[in-house]
Amino acid sequence: MSKLVHAQWSSKMTFVLAAAGSAVGLGNIWKFPYMVGESGGAAFVLVYLLCIAVIGLPILVAEWLIGRRGQENPINAMSDLARRGGHLPIWVLVGIGGVLGAFLILSFYSVIGGWSLSYTLGSITGTFSGQDAEGVGGVFTGMLASPGVLLLWHTLFMVLVIGIVARGVTKGLEGAVRTMMPALVILMLILVGYGMTTGHFGEALSFMFRPAWGAINGEVVLAAMGQAFFTLSLGMGIMMAYGSYLGEEVNLLGTARTVILLDTGIALLAGLAIFPIVFANGLDLDSGPGLIFVTLPLAFGNMTGGTLLGLMFFLLLTFAALTSAISLLEPVVEFVEERTPLSRVVATLVSGAAVWALGILALLSFNVLGNVLILGLNIFDLLDTFTSKILLPLTGLGAILFVAWCLDRQGVAAELNLSGGRESLWLVVARYVAPLGVVAVFLHSLLG
Repeated sequence: MSKLVHAQWSSKMTFVLAAAGSAVGLGNIWKFPYMVGESGGAAFVLVYLLCIAVIGLPILVAEWLIGRRGQENPINAMSDLARRGGHLPIWVLVGIGGVLGAFLILSFYSVIGGWSLSYTLGSITGTFSGQDAEGVGGVFTGMLASPGVLLLWHTLFMVLVIGIVARGVTKGLEGAVRTMMPALVILMLILVGYGMTTGHFGEALSFMFRPAWGAINGEVVLAAMGQAFFTLSLGMGIMMAYGSYLGEEVNLLGTARTVILLDTGIALLAGLAIFPIVFANGLDLDSGPGLIFVTLPLAFGNMTGGTLLGLMFFLLLTFAALTSAISLLEPVVEFVEERTPLSRVVATLVSGAAVWALGILALLSFNVLGNVLILGLNIFDLLDTFTSKILLPLTGLGAILFVAWCLDRQGVAAELNLSGGRESLWLVVARYVAPLGVVAVFLHSLLG
């Protein structure tokens, strides 16, 4: 695609919704609220916000800046910017890492998105009504044990994602986030409203927001750093691709702050929606993904109005999964579209089919390929571990180092509206603080 006709976001607001939609995923609905509760409440939130300011925000801005300057897919953008600046061509690995990361993550993320679709239908049909713990657990384990069932839902989820992305930036991405993001927030607020009627809302507030400074230690700080990095979809090529559709009129720093506030606000709302139900039903907080797919369905199946509440919750989860999934497919499609003669629709079909095929291997690791281990991990866990612990941190690190050390300092300062003390602060954070933070996260996740 020629740079002269490169797609553009129709407005700053749709870009903000798209970026926030990418950031708000399945992890926000469970992981962030749980980390808040277990790691010092309000104290953890403050540490997290500090980490996001010194790690998340500068890398987010750096990836947008690379995309906007390149006006191409992440691989082409990194290659062209390095060549124009007289830098080593090895910097293209940052773009390659981002596109590859998005491709690999979507392959197993779509499997989980399929679970959410399955549970949405199950909520409608009353699958969980009146079930005991063994029955609800049996629904989940039965789904994982059936290759055909997993393939069906994985396929349906990918069809939805491909259908949205194939329509392009304006009709596809923008149209989806304009509908799903407000719907997501409305569903979240309804569930928070229900939580207020359970008699345990105050307990949830205390659990999430009462400062427990004694709980803050090195492990908690590193966990906050990791959450600050991963929650914003950094290192996946997404923000570079989204940045390539940005015009010069958008203030990157101000927009980054807005996206971060939306992402954090929705994650906190998720906690206020989930934890009153958890406390009211005496459920186990420390149950990982099982909290979403076993313990909560058990509660919904045995409470008044639980069928409707369960449906709203799994719709919420599906919307969150879809807004993240379409952003994961976008950098792959943009690359294929710009490096081949294929049209947008065909590029999306080819990219989506490749992701879908790899996803089949991921879903089979729960059943027929369960004994196939690589480095002691099944295929699903290998994809997850390689991307989250190695590929994404290294890609994010490369992006911030390239912007901070290779791009012209005056040009970056002008583009970000920085001068004087603010420019000096940016340089210190971008050149030293953020990279050291990512290295700490990388080593902690790799060795932890």
